[in-house]
Amino acid sequence: MKISVLQFPGTNCEYDTKYAFEQLGCDVEIIWHKETNIPDNTELLVIPGGFSYGDYLRSGAIARFATIMESVQAYAAKGGKVLGICNGFQILLEAGLLPGAMKRNDSLHFISKFHTLKVVDNDNAFLSLLKKDEVLNIPVAHHDGNYYIDSNGLKELEENGQILLKYCDKDGNLVNMNGSVSNIAGICNKEKNVFGLMPHPERAIEKLLGSTDGINMLKGFLQ
Repeated sequence: MKISVLQFPGTNCEYDTKYAFEQLGCDVEIIWHKETNIPDNTELLVIPGGFSYGDYLRSGAIARFATIMESVQAYAAKGGKVLGICNGFQILLEAGLLPGAMKRNDSLHFISKFHTLKVVDNDNAFLSLLKKDEVLNIPVAHHDGNYYIDSNGLKELEENGQILLKYCDKDGNLVNMNGSVSNIAGICNKEKNVFGLMPHPERAIEKLLGSTDGINMLKGFLQ
């Protein structure tokens, strides 16, 4: 499978992402933000985590206007699969490819730790290898991960099966990890080809790293 990973100034998870997918047998290419086109044979486009443009204006707000993003918009509009992880999720929100917005964590502090997640909906490529209500242990590392959407938007997400993951404890009980509306950790678009989540599955693919729960998340795209 051919995977393209975007790289902006300040991105710091592109090589983690490349490594993770290569361990699954994928052909991975890193694409610089000043490129005008995504490779024609791309089967999955990943916008990885980090601090694009230093998050100096607002997380993802400057990257949203990068040259490559016009091609990202076109790729998604044609049904191409897009995965945004952490800062990548923030960029997808800023670009309007996913609904809602990100605010500063309730604690006003950067959160970096393993945290458990509950699978809310697996009727999509990303989580198709996981069971509904399955609990995963995946690292988080963000300052602006407090997902916000208004009540009407939340209702629409729920009705369309767009809520993918929620923060929970080890027993699956929902918890307020960073202030996110309805404890949301990840969503997708209505067409279910654009996915965004704050946790980092690419950092949970080896026992040495503390968890292998990210493997089946990423493997879902290879089906």
